[in-house]
Amino acid sequence: MSKRYDAVIIGAGVIGACVAFELTKKGYRTVSVDKNASAGYGSTSGSCAIIRTYYSAYETCAVSYEGWFYWKDWPGYLGAADPRGMAVYNDTGCLVVKTTHNKGLAHIAAMMDQIGCPYEHLTPDAMRARLPILDLHQFFPPRRPDDPAFGVPTADAVDGGIFFPRGGYVSDPALTAQNVEHAAKARGAEFRYRAEVVEVRRQGNRVAGVTLADGSAIDAPIVVNVAGPHSSKINRMAGVYEAMKMKTRALRHEVAHVPAPEGFDFEKLGCVYSDSDIATYARPELGNHILIGSEDPACDTKEWVDPDHYNREFTEQWRVQALRLAQRIPSMGIPSRMKGIVDLYDVTEDWIPIYDKSDLPGFYVAIGTSGNQFKNAPVAGKMMTHLIEACEGGRDHDKDPVGFHLDHIDRDISIGFFSRNRDVNPNSSFSVLG
Repeated sequence: MSKRYDAVIIGAGVIGACVAFELTKKGYRTVSVDKNASAGYGSTSGSCAIIRTYYSAYETCAVSYEGWFYWKDWPGYLGAADPRGMAVYNDTGCLVVKTTHNKGLAHIAAMMDQIGCPYEHLTPDAMRARLPILDLHQFFPPRRPDDPAFGVPTADAVDGGIFFPRGGYVSDPALTAQNVEHAAKARGAEFRYRAEVVEVRRQGNRVAGVTLADGSAIDAPIVVNVAGPHSSKINRMAGVYEAMKMKTRALRHEVAHVPAPEGFDFEKLGCVYSDSDIATYARPELGNHILIGSEDPACDTKEWVDPDHYNREFTEQWRVQALRLAQRIPSMGIPSRMKGIVDLYDVTEDWIPIYDKSDLPGFYVAIGTSGNQFKNAPVAGKMMTHLIEACEGGRDHDKDPVGFHLDHIDRDISIGFFSRNRDVNPNSSFSVLG
């Protein structure tokens, strides 16, 4: 016998948990289903959990700056202390290198002015004063280590950088989802794990619920796809995939985990670091380590995969990323034993997420998010809830896009910016930077 709910949320990563939390706060009876063993055990657990405000579009900058305020007061946002412990936000700030490729970050600075987010221009000398371990020669364009020109400076120095004081990272991303799960449960939400969706059911022209692999059925007039790298598979089950102009795919990524240079406390003195000159980003990690990710340069091959069947072992790409950062931090050692993360991003063609309804009434999507939307989870939960309420109340979001007010920064955006039917945004970085 099926059990009836107001809404089923597919996925209990940090964004899925926030959708459940926000819907429950509005009085919806929700159940979240996830094929993993616990909240945050999917792609959320593999996130670098960086909190930053700089993106390639006004709307994503505004959402991420709004999100910073929730991370800054994480316990206050949730209103329920998790006995497993609370995730800790490290407010280190973010240093981004200016390059010709990112046009000296002029567009980013202009958007920060629009949303009222503080920043500071730094000369190369000021960057070195902040992080004395940096070698600030220019190496652009990014290359692979087998290129004879790899590591050979192309100019005496980069063009400087911008420091964004409002940014940092969370050291335990899975715990964040579990914190939200606990807060949602305190308000009556239910969560089911090792619960794989095998069917999205319809009744007439509307979604009617889901069927799980064990044969059990869950009835609900609302289903929200927040399935991360599996989002396209869920959309196919719902019969909405082909009608979407903007689609998602699973992309395999590696993150290297290396010790900080001897004699420098990067955990205490470092910050989130983004460097398009060498196509690398990094952040401090517990135990005075550094996490190193790729900014997806053209010389690297993108590995699109089936999210249920992909290589979970490190490859030469791990070494490529470590060596790229070693150009900038020559004193950084590269251990022979590879440590870090191999996981998946769920990305759209322009790396901007889809927060939207679908062509199937009652079926909503918060997808294309992993890789650069962890930081926006609390706002995404609120925004999806606002969208669902409007659409269920009769609003035609496709013809009359729903607006959303960002309370902390007092700005308004259109949720239509994140439409499934939008054109590719030509201003995108077309990388994990969004």
